[in-house]
Amino acid sequence: MISTSDFRIGMKIAIEGEPYYIIDFLRSQTGRGRANVWTKLKNIKTGAVIERTFGSGENFNIPDFAHKKTQYLYTSDDEWYFMDVENFEQFFLNKEQIGDYSPYLKENAEYVILYFEGMPISIDMPSSVILRIVECEPAVRGDTVSNITKAAKVETGLEVKVPPFIKEGDLIKIDTRTGKYLERAN
Repeated sequence: MISTSDFRIGMKIAIEGEPYYIIDFLRSQTGRGRANVWTKLKNIKTGAVIERTFGSGENFNIPDFAHKKTQYLYTSDDEWYFMDVENFEQFFLNKEQIGDYSPYLKENAEYVILYFEGMPISIDMPSSVILRIVECEPAVRGDTVSNITKAAKVETGLEVKVPPFIKEGDLIKIDTRTGKYLERAN
């Protein structure tokens, strides 16, 4: 059993059969009354954010979450196909389940998929990915002013602003939360 005293930011819980991440929580007590725990929860399946207050000491069943290593295969329409690397079973995630991560998925790369009650529900994307530059504007000689950037396209089709010294063929690290260039990875 999981108690409200065990709550942590990022913890996964199931409420009324739905999987949630805890985005934020706050314990509060007034006078002699029972303490309450205010939470902000994000539904893993739908992405909807709700606020909910629980009584202190309230218990929840341990959710049936599992993480499996998979290989990304291809995209067809609004479905992203993956293969379980252990049993070679193929399945797909839809646009809602992939969320904003589709521009970072590289074919044949391995990713971790979150399962809830035996069904794949979302992708656990790393905080950054390394992708190859396939198209890039040439650097303009003499541009030495700080914070100058140029547009570049990576192998997945994502366009990123990069520093002028980056050229075609370079590997770069991109933050998957913001979509911004972090550093050269060569």
